[in-house]
Amino acid sequence: MKDHRTYIKCLYVYNKIDSISLEHLDNLAREDHTAVMSCELDLGVKEVVERCWEELQLMRIYTKRRGVEPSFEEALIVRKGSSIEDVCDSIHRTLKESFKYALVWGASAKHLPQRVGLGHLVADEDVVSIVGTKSGLAAQ
Repeated sequence: MKDHRTYIKCLYVYNKIDSISLEHLDNLAREDHTAVMSCELDLGVKEVVERCWEELQLMRIYTKRRGVEPSFEEALIVRKGSSIEDVCDSIHRTLKESFKYALVWGASAKHLPQRVGLGHLVADEDVVSIVGTKSGLAAQ
């Protein structure tokens, strides 16, 4: 009989660390897959957020429309190891159908901008502009 279980990563986050002893806090903080914080005292909150991004292997991708500066206010959130194809899917599931190429600025580009295809792997905080085959399409 095959085992059909799937295990997912887990991060135990303990809040209200300001109400426990230092010894107990030290023991909790040393446990695997554990983060400690206090919302009331604003202790460890940023570290928990960073740890979540790290554990989930997430990165930010910014989009740019043709002739317009990119907006760094909002980002697409994709997993590390994502390609331009994954970015297209994050924008709209049919965007790949009219895809011609993408322009990329950032760490994954060899020169700025670099013209790439669907298989190009993006890096955290890359800026991507998608160019399509339909007239006037520069969807991001």
